[in-house]
Amino acid sequence: MLRDFKLLVLLLAGCLTTMAGGIVAPILPEIVQELHLAPELAGILVSMHCLTIALFSPPLGILADKVGRLRVLLPSLLVYALVGTAGAWIQSFWPLLVTRGLLGAASGGIAAASLGLLGSMYEGKERSQALALATTTLTITGISDPILGGWVGADRWQNTFYLYGLGIPIALLVGLIIQEKQPEPAKLSENQLGEQLFKVLTSPHALKLLLGVGLTSVAMYAVVIYAPLYLKVTIGAGPVLNGIVLASRAIGAAFISAFGASRLARRLGEVKSVGLGFVVMAVTLATIPLLHELNWILLSAILFGAGFGIVLPSLYSALANLAPSQIKSSVLAAGTGVGFLGQFLSPILLGPILQYFGLQGVFYAAAGVAAITGLFLFAPKQ
Repeated sequence: MLRDFKLLVLLLAGCLTTMAGGIVAPILPEIVQELHLAPELAGILVSMHCLTIALFSPPLGILADKVGRLRVLLPSLLVYALVGTAGAWIQSFWPLLVTRGLLGAASGGIAAASLGLLGSMYEGKERSQALALATTTLTITGISDPILGGWVGADRWQNTFYLYGLGIPIALLVGLIIQEKQPEPAKLSENQLGEQLFKVLTSPHALKLLLGVGLTSVAMYAVVIYAPLYLKVTIGAGPVLNGIVLASRAIGAAFISAFGASRLARRLGEVKSVGLGFVVMAVTLATIPLLHELNWILLSAILFGAGFGIVLPSLYSALANLAPSQIKSSVLAAGTGVGFLGQFLSPILLGPILQYFGLQGVFYAAAGVAAITGLFLFAPKQ
């Protein structure tokens, strides 16, 4: 499938959703210093896009199903580039926060339309592989984006914002290479499609899957946010070593997403394979406070990534299987929105635990979330 240039272009477009927050985090201290921002407000600059992605992905997914995915994807890429690079010229908190919110809204359109195109271009095993490759790509760029953002913004933090301009050449590639099949005339009215979408998303199985997506994001972000802090305290890890540990997590996720997730789903079934992934995530999260040697920490990171790589593509594939072609973008966009909402809520939910129980309590709580969710997904259907 990697020989399919259309797939590669869609994967490039999807990577921009990860870049929305990933490239800014390393330069946040410089932004705080130069713009004289309060630290508690500055953190919102990094997470604001998660909230607007969560809010805008579902309606833009519905719009993509109605007017065509390319008609949503291309404008979203252009808006992404414009509002993203605008941050380089802004010198105060609130206007910068507005651009961050608009960047998230554009990212929601990119995610909804690109996932919808992937879901409609492939069927069966190929669709599972395409979604697994999308997860793998997002995982890898989740590691490379902070490195890239820190490197580009090392001399001048404003330079990092110019990376958002990549949305323009990617939009050109999409316009030249991707050709969307014209949808067949709708057999159902708009109201009937809305009713069908509501019926799919409110079914017990879909609600389980959506909850799984959200809680996966909560648990995953616990590692992204708090593992570097814990490693700095316990083994004195600096940015390079923390990057290696996070890269190990990405290696595990990339390998299992590309080669193992779809096979497990076929062998065990979608729900059971997701449950297994949550068990692996829970066990590795619970062991983090017990590890003080680098070799064991790296092994745990790889295994956590493998669990995450099982969960996310299987959840999206299962959601895609629930959706008729006419509402596929809408259903997958709902999953994307829930996932980013989980990322936005992760530090809010785990923050009080950090305050009262410390970093160890955070990892135990995240492990508990993963374990309970896995058990919930294993529960028999009603």
